[in-house]
Parts: sequence; C-alpha cells; structure tokens
Amino acid sequence: MMNLILLSGGSGKRLWPLSNDVRSKQFIKIFRTENGEHESMVQRVYRQVQSADPETSVTIATSKAQVSAILNQLGEKVSICVEPCRRDTFPAIALATAYLHDMKGINEEEVAVVCPVDPYVDKDYFEALNGLALHAGTGESNLVLMGMAPSYPSEKYGYIIPQNDHQLSRVSSFREKPDATTAAMYIQQGALWNGGVFAFKIRYVLDKTSKLLGYSDYVSLYANYADLKKISFDYAVVEKEPNIQVMRFNGKWVDIGTWNTLTEAMEENSIGDVRFDPACDNVHVINELDVPVLCMGLKNIVVSASPEGILVSDKVQSSYIKPYVEAIDQQIMFAEKSWGSFRVLDVGNGSLTIKVTLQPGHRMHYHSHQRRSEVWTVVSGKGCAVVDGKEKSILPGDIVSLPVGSRHTVFAEIELHLIEVQVGEDIHVSDKIKHEQGLSE
Repeated sequence: MMNLILLSGGSGKRLWPLSNDVRSKQFIKIFRTENGEHESMVQRVYRQVQSADPETSVTIATSKAQVSAILNQLGEKVSICVEPCRRDTFPAIALATAYLHDMKGINEEEVAVVCPVDPYVDKDYFEALNGLALHAGTGESNLVLMGMAPSYPSEKYGYIIPQNDHQLSRVSSFREKPDATTAAMYIQQGALWNGGVFAFKIRYVLDKTSKLLGYSDYVSLYANYADLKKISFDYAVVEKEPNIQVMRFNGKWVDIGTWNTLTEAMEENSIGDVRFDPACDNVHVINELDVPVLCMGLKNIVVSASPEGILVSDKVQSSYIKPYVEAIDQQIMFAEKSWGSFRVLDVGNGSLTIKVTLQPGHRMHYHSHQRRSEVWTVVSGKGCAVVDGKEKSILPGDIVSLPVGSRHTVFAEIELHLIEVQVGEDIHVSDKIKHEQGLSE
C-alpha cells in the first residue's frame, strides 16, 4: 500500500478571477467527466489515485482556509493534515509525515510519496508514483525524486541534472529557474524538470525534522507551528542530501499554473453560457455568471467571468497577471464550504447580501455573531432552522430573523437555497462564535 501525501497550497493569484485566497486553482471545476458534469483538479487527481490503486492511503496537507473546499469536493471521509498557518513546504511535509506516523499509525520504515495536488496527468503518472515508492523502499538512497522529461526550455521550473540518462540515476546537481537560453543548455545535458515529487522512508523525514525544526512528533509540531522556520523542502532537505536519486518520467505532466496552461488542458473551448462567432480562433471562455458572454472576432484570447471580476487577456500575457491581481483589494465573492457554498450578491454600506446553498444532509455550525443581525429568506428546498435552541421547519417563502447574539444553524433535508441579508456597522468573517450543536439528531 502506498502512503501518498498530496500538497494543496496556493493563494489563487494566477487564475484570477476564478480563484481567490480560499478558492485556489485546484478547486476550479474545468474538466468534463463521463457523465457530462465538471470536476476540479483536486477531484480529478483524487479520482485517478483511487482508480489506479484503491488501497492507496491518501492524506491531503493543506491550510485551514482550504479545508472546507476539500471536504465539499472530496467528502467528509478524506484524510486531511491541517497546517495552523502557512510556513512553506518543509514544515508542511514535516507535519504531514508526523501525522502519518503518530495519528495514522504508519511505521517509520514505510515509504511516503509527496506530490502536488494539481498536476494534469494520466494513469501512467500514478503507476510511476508506485515505482518511485518501490525505489525509496530499497534503502539505496534517502530520497528518490521524480524528474519530468522537459518538453520545452521552461523558465518556470528548477532543473535536476542526473549523472546519466538511465531510468534511475544518481543526482549530479540542481539548478535554479533559468532563462530560456540556459534552460535549453540544461536540457542538452539531460536535465529534468523538478516537479516537487519525491519519496522517502518516514523515518528519514522525522529525523530531518528533529534536527532542523527541533521537534519530530505531531503534537509538538502542531503546537509550535507558527514559530517554525519558513523554508522550502527543496532548500532545507533535497539540495543538501548527498544520497539522492532521480527517476525519469516521460509521460504527460502539466503544471496548470497559468491561464495559458489551463486552457491547453481544457477539453472544450467554453464552460457556462458562452457564444462565439465563426471568426473566433483559439479562444477559451469560462463563465460562472448568470448572464451570457459573447465573443466576436477574437484570436488567442482567454475570457473568464466570475463574481470576483472579469478577465479578458491574450493567452501569453495572462502569465503575467499576478502583480495586477495583488493590487486588487476585494471582498471574497464566492467560497465553497463543507456544507455547500455562498455567493455574494450585493455589498452595501452596513449590509451584505449573499446567496447560500446547503447540500442535502448538511448543516452549518451552530454559531452566533456579536456585531451583526441576519435575515434568512428561503428561496427553494426544505430544511430545519434553529434559533436559540428552538427548531423550525422551513420551506420556500419562509423568513427567519436572527438578532445580534442569537445562536443559530440550519439543516438541509433537500438542497436548500437561502438569501441571507447581514446588517451591521462592522461586518467581517471573524465575527463568528461557534457553540455546541443545537439541532437534535
């Protein structure tokens, strides 16, 4: 059985406006499934893992901000190791490795494989991960990396220089992200892309964690996480390890980090209500709004429309979006939660109006607010609301008033849609106090 740690991070800047601080690129539903629906990168990879080997033990290492979206998309049973705050990849991998050992009871002589949660890959990638784990299990090296056969001289990746061109080789050296000319020279020397995929015995990382971070058990790492050194696994461990090998991977591996690479992976030119005239060429549109998008005479363009904003960009130029997005200071307009999702409809002076969708069988936390009142109007569905311990069945047209300080929750019997109006002088996501569940089972 393979122990797989999927790293789910990212701040969502490069795929604005579909992504934001709580909805990173891996949660955007862009891949069409066999039943005609769409799935996200994290859903696709998780499904592929289970299809390749149902016995694989998967743990997702992520930040608090992404937990709700992961539970929403993968279900309540998925194993999650939650970082208390963001401290880069070495602390994240150290915490996840300790989680495997201390919380899941996995022996320190077993192998863990680490990879990002969002590559666009096929079945052979997961077969290669099993091969990577087998190589790490022999003990010939402390670390075994997967090096991706480069398809062009990319400036986005670091490079691994192997000692020879065999399928499995000792690592000669590492190179930082180069310019295109230098990258082409590296490729002529047999260099491979460093995709952040590697395998090790759990004991190895626990030892490194103890030496470099001062702790190796899960409880201590979690309790002191905010004070741990912020450093990447590559800098702290990989590039300093003399006993290291790289395994070549020649299959499909696409890092969907920009709109340009994302549209290359899309199986269709549009998602949502989109119209093209015949003159359009190489145009991709993702529309999450309830109004149509019409494109005429465009070439090599990406268009994205969401509650967060609208992007119209040349595909090549879209790679340089980050500094422009960082200058935008905006209320998050859409987010997925463990119980469903919400979409902001209107931001007023002292008010906020949102549409809430609760999935069947799910409920919000029992909570209260100290600086705002709320009113729920039921649009569709059926459920049960609780206000200060009193339960009430709710149907379309019902209105539920929630004064400041009242404890409340809502449960969906069938998919429930509410319009929630928040009123107060200081409306903020931090104004939420959780209480013991007030809904009878």
